[in-house]
Parts: sequence; C-alpha cells; structure tokens
Amino acid sequence: MSFQESATGASSAAAAALAPSPAPVSTPALLEAMLRSSPKISDLFFSPGKPPLIEVNGRLAPTGPRALTADDTRRISADLIGNNQNALTTLRDHGSCDVSYSLANLARFRVNVFMQRGSCAIVMRVIPSSVPSFEALNLPAELKEVAGLRNGVVLVTGPTGSGKSSTLAAIIDLINQVQAYHILTIEDPIEFLHPHKSCIVHQRELHSDTPTFAHALRAALRQAPKVILVGEMRDKETIEIAMEAAETGHLVLSTLHTIDASKTVERIIGVFPLAEQHTIRNRLAKSFRYIVSQRLLPRRDGTGRVAAMEILKSTLRTREYVEKGEGDGKTLLDAMRSSTTEGMQYFDGEIEKLVRAGTITMDTGMAYATNPGNFRLEMSDFTEDENKIKPDELLEP
Repeated sequence: MSFQESATGASSAAAAALAPSPAPVSTPALLEAMLRSSPKISDLFFSPGKPPLIEVNGRLAPTGPRALTADDTRRISADLIGNNQNALTTLRDHGSCDVSYSLANLARFRVNVFMQRGSCAIVMRVIPSSVPSFEALNLPAELKEVAGLRNGVVLVTGPTGSGKSSTLAAIIDLINQVQAYHILTIEDPIEFLHPHKSCIVHQRELHSDTPTFAHALRAALRQAPKVILVGEMRDKETIEIAMEAAETGHLVLSTLHTIDASKTVERIIGVFPLAEQHTIRNRLAKSFRYIVSQRLLPRRDGTGRVAAMEILKSTLRTREYVEKGEGDGKTLLDAMRSSTTEGMQYFDGEIEKLVRAGTITMDTGMAYATNPGNFRLEMSDFTEDENKIKPDELLEP
C-alpha cells in the first residue's frame, strides 16, 4: 500500500470517527420493527453489546446488525418506565422493576428492567392484543368445568414462559361469557385486557392500584367479587388470604412457579411453620378444586411449541392424599394415572401421546418427562425410526 493510500485510509477512518452517530430510533419504532420480523415472537431482549434480540419457539435471533450500547438500553428503559415513580424507585433500590407497556393497536408487553454490570438490560414478554380462546390454546375440555365452580382454589402452575397467563386468561374469558359475575383481577403487571361481557371485570395492577397482593386480596373481600384472579401466590400472607377467600364463597384463580401438582402442594404447605402445616393441609384439601400444571415442548417439525398439561382434580381420594400426605401407593400421581375417566391427566401420559402422534421427538419426550426411566419403559414398543422426520417433511412449507 502506498503512503498516499495509507493516508487516505487514515483520514477516512478519522472522518468516520468524528462523524455524528446516527440518530437513535424511537423506542416505539424499534419495537414495531422487531415485531414485524416474525409472527411467533414470545419475548424481546435488549442487552448492551448485542443487537436487539427476539425469542421465537424458545430460540434467540438478532433483529439488526448494530450492537446496543449501555446508553441505548438506558434510553429504552427510560422510555418504557416513563413517569412510573414506583418503578424508578424499585429499580434504584432493588436493581429491577416490572412495568407494562403498550403499542396502540399492536401489542402489549410485560416488561422487566434490571441492572447488570452497571448497565440496564430489558426483557419484554409479548402479550397478544386479544384474549386467547380455549380452542386457540387447545386446552383440555375438562378445564371448561372451572367456569361452573362456585368457590374454591384453582391453580395453574409451571415454569416461567410456560403459558400460565394465557391459560388463566382463557378461563377468565369463558367465565366472562357464560356467567353474570363480578370478576376482580390483581396482577403485576396487568397482562390481558378483559372487556366487560356478561360479567363486569375490574383489573387492579400492583403498585399503581394497590401496594401488595395481600392488601388487594383483603380489600377484595369487601368488593363483592364472585371470582378473584391473583397473578401469583408469592408469600404466606397471600396464600392464607386466598384460602380464606375460597372458604368464604369465592372462586380464586392463581399461579405458582412449580413443576407439577405434587410439588405445588409441597410448596404451599412448606411456606407455613411446622406447627401450622397440619391445619393448612386440611384447609387446602377442602378448598382446592383443580391444580393444572403445564410445560411447553418444542414440536418435531420446528414450527413452534405444544403444551403438555397435568390436571389434578379434587376428589375424595385426592383430598385425602393432600390432607394426610402422600405415601407408597398413595401419591397424587397414582391418583391422576388411575382417574383419567374423571378428567385427570398426568404429564408422562400426555407426553407419550405427543410422541406417538409424531408431534414431538422421543428425545424431547425424554427431556421433559417427569420420570424419564418409567417413560422409556412405557415407550419400549416405540421404535426411533417411527419418530424420525422424513426428508420430504422438511421441504413442506
């Protein structure tokens, strides 16, 4: 390279360095562009050092060539939080905060802003603009029975991102259509917006409408609702008031981050001191109506994910196991396995159906099974070749 070429290259680099950086894209415009990149986005991610990312079918993908800077994520965070002083205080004092955000006529988001390595990072869960129906989610018909319950506790459980909010939204929407009740929801933040139909629906958001779940639940007992949705049973006080509400004639719907029905019962009982656990077992046995657990499994053809659901229903047998505790031959799983005619179902049985139908692979079934050893034995007559994708299936649109 000649001296002249070298000098020219150096001057171009210097000019580029001195040139003003492109004006930042507005946060609404950025979100709209990201949402247009795929119809199946579940989450948006903003992290310094990486371009904006979307999650589709459980996998992350970039949506642009330019990596975000710490200033970019700080600016986006400020746009999303806006004038929410409580969120700003929580972010400053505790390092993370939850807010909701809307794009008019396009989408709503559940947003978590958190600090990492001294900079802001953001995760945004995409909430569909319309409430999903039972048919759209392909929910078991047994869950429609919830709409006819007069009281009790119904729990929907599973890990983060397993579709708990969507399932509860579909149940609330069904009640909203077929009953004439007052429905009250307490959420952090509000996700699906429920219009008044046959019922009136009031939705309260943590921090903006009420300070805590427990405070809102206590107030709810004086607001004459028939149905109360509690976004999450986070602590002993909330669980206790929820059971009190169920015992006084309310239908209480809520979620827990537990992996199956048995672990859900253990979690609830374990929140209380040992001296109170016998009483709580008795109360829970009498008040629970359904414990629904769900997992999202990747489809074999790569087009998305499919839900596997476990349903524990309140019967004489299951109430006894909750009250007295599980033992050999007397487990909640045993009860679900032998009570499929009563509307119950268990994870490994549902996963087996998905594998045999060719919806998921055997490897996926093993990875998500509650008891992989027993699952393999149940599938011993199933050959791997039956479950392999044929080359022509990959070519189908």
